[in-house]
Amino acid sequence: MGKKKNISKKDIISFYMEYVLENHKKPESVYAFAKAYNFEETLFYKHYGTLNAIEPEIFTEIFNSTIQVLNASKDYLEYDARHKLLSFYYTFFENLTANRSYVLMALSEHKNSLKSMKLLSPLKKAFTIYIQQLKIELIQTNQEQIDKIQEAGLKESAWIQMLLTLKFWMDDSSPSFEKTDVFIEKSVNTTFDLLDVTPLKSLIDFGKFIFKEKIKMP
Repeated sequence: MGKKKNISKKDIISFYMEYVLENHKKPESVYAFAKAYNFEETLFYKHYGTLNAIEPEIFTEIFNSTIQVLNASKDYLEYDARHKLLSFYYTFFENLTANRSYVLMALSEHKNSLKSMKLLSPLKKAFTIYIQQLKIELIQTNQEQIDKIQEAGLKESAWIQMLLTLKFWMDDSSPSFEKTDVFIEKSVNTTFDLLDVTPLKSLIDFGKFIFKEKIKMP
């Protein structure tokens, strides 16, 4: 049987995940990996410089697939930030579940230290850009430095929430991972309830009014 003449990035990702699952280890070399899937080693280097470059991209591919599905939904595009984030989480974790065996194998060794995993750095970058694009309303202080700190804090706290959800999902043994769905709903809703600036805005406006009226009083 002749060797494959052309392979895509998705082919390499699929081969890699299959290899890890079937052999319970990563390929020892590009040569061994290419030989196992019957393609020329040079075809690999058209897409990746090293084997280590594949794993981080698997998680961003799952993320990108999630965003693609969401953006194809007219309902999603009309949602507010809260419901967009809920939809993202449900869809993202459905996609993770479809690849659960691989994800657990890739992350289990470090499941108590996910925050420091370089493997997830590209996912963090993509996810925090997504959070920024949601335009979640924060209290605007009109102080550029403070507003930037608030935005940075929002992105970092959103990432920590993602990692907590990922850890919960990894440990979840409920049917259809129902407990993870409940965790997502409660954690996202709680976050948005805490971020809800409407009551605080009203309080600030009321305070301004009282202050103004007190100054007017003789």
